[in-house]
Amino acid sequence: MKTEFLQNFKVNDQPLSKEIIDAILAENGRDIEAAKKPFVDYDTIKSQLDEAQKTIKGFQDSGADIEAVRKSAKEWEDKYNAAVSESNQKIADMAFDHALEAAITGAKGRNAKAIRALLDVDTLKSSKNQEADIKAALEAVQKDNGYLFDDGSTPPPYAGGTGTHKQQPNGEPSSLAGALRAKYNL
Repeated sequence: MKTEFLQNFKVNDQPLSKEIIDAILAENGRDIEAAKKPFVDYDTIKSQLDEAQKTIKGFQDSGADIEAVRKSAKEWEDKYNAAVSESNQKIADMAFDHALEAAITGAKGRNAKAIRALLDVDTLKSSKNQEADIKAALEAVQKDNGYLFDDGSTPPPYAGGTGTHKQQPNGEPSSLAGALRAKYNL
């Protein structure tokens, strides 16, 4: 609807006022937009339909073998299943590694790599009750190789009399520090 159309209308021999014409045009615009709304995606749907028709035509023109398409689909499905299986295995391995590291840390292991080398990791991975089996295996390693675990006590000193001035039986100091102390009367 156009403004000129409404300006030609008269009520009691008087033309419609500008406010009335604007109100009528605004309402008409809202009605038109509401009517267009269901068809807003018409162009998108039309382009999708055209694309689908081209694809179908391409299959028909190329003489595509349905069995070849099925075989290709089966190959892709097999690749997908292999990828899913591989990723599930990686996730299970990561979960096992985390559980083993946590158990070693919980048992106060000093060197996780050395402790892990003493464990039969493959048997523990395939175990049905991994947590209990890991704990039992760590207890066995701790029993046989207690030095790999921190038992809370301090280690013994490595050399007797460390830090004191000792002399050898012939009267000479036993270390460089001892010799320097003797020389400078410290």
